[in-house]
Amino acid sequence: MLRATLVIAFLAVPVLEIYVILQVGHAIGGWPTVALLILESLLGAWIIRREGRRAWRALTESFRQGGLPDRELADAALVLVGGVLLLTPGFLTDVAGLVFVLPFTRPLVRRALSAYVGRRVRVAQSHAAASFGGFGDMPRPRSEPGPQSGSAGGTGTGHRVVRGEVIEDDPPEPR
Repeated sequence: MLRATLVIAFLAVPVLEIYVILQVGHAIGGWPTVALLILESLLGAWIIRREGRRAWRALTESFRQGGLPDRELADAALVLVGGVLLLTPGFLTDVAGLVFVLPFTRPLVRRALSAYVGRRVRVAQSHAAASFGGFGDMPRPRSEPGPQSGSAGGTGTGHRVVRGEVIEDDPPEPR
């Protein structure tokens, strides 16, 4: 299904772009259309540069704080995809690229993409469970308190902690 969608997209998008460019050319003239496409590319490059820097700063700051950079990684990926779309000649790809890159529309795309990926993961998990007899829906380990849990040397998660000492062997002697 995904392959068919990609093939159709790779065939349909250029045809639609050419059609829209020709329609705009008929409406405003050839040279103004070319000038508008160049102006959109320059504006897109400036926006990509600005938003790319913001996304990179947010990503490095998240790494510096030791947090999980899920939102920042998604934003960086969306800026990258939007940048490719903005640099592709055409009006339709420019509109799509702006939706991916602009800071007030990017969260909407991120949420929609996250919901889509979540649905796909659940579908894949149910297919794996049906195909492999429960493989996709493995039971989780129980976290019942044991003798080592809590303040008696445990982690507080109910898992048993065994304290020990690491002994390293001496490196082998050169021959």
